[in-house]
Amino acid sequence: MTDIAETFLAFAEKIADSSRALLLAAAQEAPRVDLKQDASFVTATDRAVEARLREEIHAAFPDHGIMGEEYGSERLDAEFVWVLDPIDGTAAWVAGIPVYGTLISLARGGKPLLGVIDLPATGERLTGISGRGAWHNGKAIRCRKGTSLADAYMTSSNPRFIPEADRAPFARLDDAVQFTQYGGSCYSYACLARGRTDLAVDAGFDAYDLFAPTAIIEGAGGIVTDWRGGPLDLAWRGCVVAAGDEALHAKALDLLGAG
Repeated sequence: MTDIAETFLAFAEKIADSSRALLLAAAQEAPRVDLKQDASFVTATDRAVEARLREEIHAAFPDHGIMGEEYGSERLDAEFVWVLDPIDGTAAWVAGIPVYGTLISLARGGKPLLGVIDLPATGERLTGISGRGAWHNGKAIRCRKGTSLADAYMTSSNPRFIPEADRAPFARLDDAVQFTQYGGSCYSYACLARGRTDLAVDAGFDAYDLFAPTAIIEGAGGIVTDWRGGPLDLAWRGCVVAAGDEALHAKALDLLGAG
């Protein structure tokens, strides 16, 4: 018998099909860009995708809450809350760099239950149920294990997002790993879940940036926390460190100042 997480994941994939269709259609023309108050990019497609996702969620699960990047939050006290980022990596989307995607997650009790990273430009989709499993285009995936800090491949979206007070700790970790790749947006977290990289470290993020990747990485056997080792919740905003291996995660936390 299909359990509730599998039922909700099937619905998340269904609405991801809708977002993918909108993004692929919109990609035929260069988007007009607006700036938000925080100077980040937003386009009409960001808003159109989130509006479509919210419409389908409201129709199917009217008692569920929703948190989205473009249209805010509703019913965050509900048992189930959908967490949406219609285009993660809007700057990449604007430039036509194919690392952007749609993030869809369902939280239960304020924690990530399941997630979808849909990557329309490359035809890839990652799905996961926290603690249960993760898949890349339907094939089971696992995080990479046993990598030393000196051999670790790390990703970070953009060093400009890192607040001044956090740059020295980040630099310590950056100096300790083998290599750091910048600018991958949500694709970087997809690579971590697939066992292609070892660490993903970022700052200035919100729950809608991380809930879907967290569920997938945890489903693939990895770990995601803030820089102090604490879990992410719906009120979280700030710094994140994700790792495929718990021992490597602990070493990263040491360098980031968590002791």
